[in-house]
Amino acid sequence: MITDSQIECWLREDLGHHDVTNEVPGETSGRLVAKEAGVVAGLDAVRAVFAYLGVDVTEALADGDRVEPGDQVLSVEGPARDVLRGERVAVNITGHASGIATKTRQTVERVEAAVGAETAPEVAATRKTTPGLRGIEKRAVVAGGGDTHRLDLSHMVMVKDNQIAELGLEQAIERFDERTSFATKLDVEVEHVEDAPRAAKAGADIVLLDNMTPAETSEAVNLLAEYDGVLAEASGGIGVEDVPAYATTGVDIISMGALTHSAPALDLSFRTGV
Repeated sequence: MITDSQIECWLREDLGHHDVTNEVPGETSGRLVAKEAGVVAGLDAVRAVFAYLGVDVTEALADGDRVEPGDQVLSVEGPARDVLRGERVAVNITGHASGIATKTRQTVERVEAAVGAETAPEVAATRKTTPGLRGIEKRAVVAGGGDTHRLDLSHMVMVKDNQIAELGLEQAIERFDERTSFATKLDVEVEHVEDAPRAAKAGADIVLLDNMTPAETSEAVNLLAEYDGVLAEASGGIGVEDVPAYATTGVDIISMGALTHSAPALDLSFRTGV
């Protein structure tokens, strides 16, 4: 859900208090064009920006569509002043979101190539998102074929290193399990292979294998096999080039902060009067 207050913040940041540059009379059309190949995302937000400005979106691709250089992503018609006011926000949002979607799609394809689509683990994002843009970034991950993971702290309980340092592994799991709904999963982070079955035995629904090598991850997955229904998640410093090795370990999920915090923007251009 993109709110008017979000759009107003984006526009206020770009336009300032005295925008002379875009004081152009008359009506015009414009189009957003891809300058490189990728997967587009963020288009719902861009539609909302132009709608707020009173500009009609006359044609647009859908989130998740592939593009090649020169492909038209979106076209608009309306007052020239408002088309120009919206163009930079549109390019920035779509470029950023499309970069995330593109990186996610590349990662998913590498995982599926390594083990086959039928048995491929889920590729998931993390909470390493840009403040104020989490919704757009998480939807971009979905557009690329990935999973959002938890959207916020209330979506799933994660027992991480700091909670364990404060309470101890078993004590932390017991404490948080008592405070959650039956519908809320408990994801427990462990840094050593031998702690994986400890977490599962104590009540973890998911055991996050943090910063382990593929060999260590495979060993931990084998130890978790006797705990029916407990999922194994690999995470921590995993890049696109690493995912084939982790995909073959038998984990159920590969979660990657790099999908959102390190994806380069897709190169796009906005042109009017064409």
